[in-house]
Amino acid sequence: MLIGRVLGPTEVEAGGAPVDLGGPLPRRLVTALISAEGRPVSEDTLAEALWADTPPASPSVSLQAYVSRLRRAFGDARDALQRVEDGYRLRLAETDAARFEAAVEQGRALLADERPGDAVRAFDAALTMWRGEAFADLPGFAAPSRARLDELRAVAVEERLAAKVATGDAPGAVGDLEAGVRAEPYRERRWELLILAQYRSGRQADALATLRRVRALLADELGIDPGPGLQELESRLLAQDPQLLLQTRPAPAVRPLTAFLGRTAELTALDRLMATSRLVTLVGPGGAGKTRLAVEHAADRGWFVRLADATDPVLAVAATLGLRGSTVEAVTAALADRTGLLVLDNCEHLVEPVAGMVLHLLVHCPGIRVLATSREALGVDGERLLPVAPLPSVDAIALLTDRISAIRPGWRPDSAEIGHLRRIAAALDGIPLALELAAARARILSLGELSELLDDRFPQLGPVPRGALAPHETLEAAVAWSVDLLPPADRALLLRLWPYEGGFALTAVGPDLEALSGLVARSVVVADTGVTPARYRLLEMIRAYCRAHDPDPAGSRAAHAAWVRGLVLHWIPELSGDRSAHAIRMLNRELPNLRAGVEHDLTADPPAALRTAALLGWFWFRGGHVADGLRLLTAGLAEAPQAPGRDRARAWSACATLRFIAGDLAGAGDCLREAYAAIGTPADREARVVHAQMLYYDSLLQEATGDFAAAADRARESIAAARAYGEEWIVPSGEVCLGFALAGLGEIADGRRILVEAIEAALTQHSRWAAALGELALARAFLTGNAAAPVDPVAALASVRRALELFQRENDIGNVLTSLHTGCYALALDGRRETAAVLLAGVRRHAVRHGVDPDLAGPTLTAALEEVLAGVDCEAAAQAARDLGEAEMIALLGSATG
Repeated sequence: MLIGRVLGPTEVEAGGAPVDLGGPLPRRLVTALISAEGRPVSEDTLAEALWADTPPASPSVSLQAYVSRLRRAFGDARDALQRVEDGYRLRLAETDAARFEAAVEQGRALLADERPGDAVRAFDAALTMWRGEAFADLPGFAAPSRARLDELRAVAVEERLAAKVATGDAPGAVGDLEAGVRAEPYRERRWELLILAQYRSGRQADALATLRRVRALLADELGIDPGPGLQELESRLLAQDPQLLLQTRPAPAVRPLTAFLGRTAELTALDRLMATSRLVTLVGPGGAGKTRLAVEHAADRGWFVRLADATDPVLAVAATLGLRGSTVEAVTAALADRTGLLVLDNCEHLVEPVAGMVLHLLVHCPGIRVLATSREALGVDGERLLPVAPLPSVDAIALLTDRISAIRPGWRPDSAEIGHLRRIAAALDGIPLALELAAARARILSLGELSELLDDRFPQLGPVPRGALAPHETLEAAVAWSVDLLPPADRALLLRLWPYEGGFALTAVGPDLEALSGLVARSVVVADTGVTPARYRLLEMIRAYCRAHDPDPAGSRAAHAAWVRGLVLHWIPELSGDRSAHAIRMLNRELPNLRAGVEHDLTADPPAALRTAALLGWFWFRGGHVADGLRLLTAGLAEAPQAPGRDRARAWSACATLRFIAGDLAGAGDCLREAYAAIGTPADREARVVHAQMLYYDSLLQEATGDFAAAADRARESIAAARAYGEEWIVPSGEVCLGFALAGLGEIADGRRILVEAIEAALTQHSRWAAALGELALARAFLTGNAAAPVDPVAALASVRRALELFQRENDIGNVLTSLHTGCYALALDGRRETAAVLLAGVRRHAVRHGVDPDLAGPTLTAALEEVLAGVDCEAAAQAARDLGEAEMIALLGSATG
């Protein structure tokens, strides 16, 4: 097998030894063939690449001579250079360009997984592959590939520096970043990293000066303002956002920014209990500090799951683990052979479902320990309890002093203020959250005023003998006091924010930006500026207070549901365009709100609930949210039997796609029949779009069941319908399905040709998902063959890699796994059976975790794959696949050698 290198002068290696390619013309020929990534290149195109405007008298004869010479040089791998129709193609085991791209993706995944040290090493490995300019022997011919690789190289340089900053070595990164901005001064990402590195190095003045420098550069030379990233960084610098000093971006609850005071005895007891027990529950009143104690014990030992906003603990755990499958089986599969600590915070409103889930996990996941916080015990056999009481006076005063010092730089309490601190701590009964709320008021009040205000605000409490009044009541009074101090407009806004699940974006408050700003400034609403757009959330106890004291809770729920409907209408059109991946990310972020909004409408307005759930059909499918989608769609169909036919058809069609990726082909067929019955004769544009899409969904279903003739019929009907309806953007998807079906019928050459044309059409229309589906279908077409179009696993692998790149950009986890499954068969047919077995084990493992069919490629290909892998050590493959992430699995396709 051959290995090609084009990240510099073109080189080829055969059997581990370098190949002498001869002079510049054969080198150009090899370069042109490598740039085609396994696809045939016509003689005319090759002639233009080699000789430009001055070809020899007989280019075809000259090409044949060079091909013959190269085949001799390739030795045993001579068959890799093939004559195909009116041109040639070169089959390579791998290229350094593909290995570079895989290494960069691995580095990005490691950085996103908060493993910056490993990310630096991955980026270093990627960048050392470069020996000069990409496609140096044929720069003009390979210009698109060259430009893409050059851009990815620049990104790798930047992401390596980002990883270096994230390791804590900000001072060491400053010099490299200074050189980086000099080399490419218009790449704003480098300026952002330089400013951040300076700030984290204690050079705040230099960071601000650099910010002014890039502003002036962009204004003077380009006449533009800095982009959103630099603008956001500027605002955070000016506000001295403490999160800028974090080395990584963890959840605030996992690595708090404030000092942990007291609790020495509790920490010691907790360490002892966790050493001998697999389930420990911290019990105590709300606000007593159970969460913070759990965080201090857990540190980076496992997974922190916030249940305060959750309605289902399994969904919350699945989201924390990054699973798309939201069942207890998927969670169990993810944790079955892992070791670590699962922290379940704020279980009190979900005691029964949490107890059931914990018992299941403890039985089936022997390496997992659980630390829970709750106001009551879970009641699971073997549970150990650790009570968490309010802070004693000394620790409560220390906490107040620390928090007030953070907002009053240089402040030290005098003797009078120490007396006020004692009185405040006593009035709030040492409850940490109440103390935090009181300390926040010290921004605008003296301690004397704060002490007096507490007395005025809580006359009903009187002297509170220890044990005579529930601490929760004291905390609720503190929250009430904090809310009552708000201006009327701010208070009105706060009281209607409680329905938002998992936080909310700025759009949720509409024109009330000033009121929201006031709530953030008073620490009543928490702002997370570490994401774009920024998100906001209510502290748990404040949210509970607002829910109980909202003068119009039904109106607040209705307003929240209306916001969800508007959000869906805003993002759904984007799912079919070139911003679809961004739309998927935004909708994923709002998933708890989407659930809550649809669930409200199921009772208040069932047709609206059905329409929203149906409009989200593509999101449920692309995001891998099988359980959520089916649950809400099924409920909507049951509750809204009189909804418009187009909405019911869209909903049934969405159910079909979700059952399809879950492996329920019979159920998918039933759903499609219901969809056809509901749509009838499409009466408007929306219904016509649904109808045309249903037809190509049906084609994919027929292909999966092996009825390729029916699949071809449905594909042609989809193409005809799309053109008749004037919806040309649907045509490439139908053509992909047609090519898929023709290859299955044995018309392989025609199928491949149609697929190549469909991919080009989809890319022209910026429909990356359709192009990705086409590349996946083309890979399958290369894995079946006949005399006219033989099986070509190398070309199949190239198509799989292109499909993966596109599906990853589209955030389509189901089809990423489907592509990897197809890649397993290509590897096996290419002679790399052990690598294929490892990859297959990894794919099946991830599929179960995400709630999709573990044999996504269909029964025919799966059966063929099992036959090819007969005799391979499956247990060894499963063991080798245990720690494979998505990036590692993709890397196997490019780095495996026979």
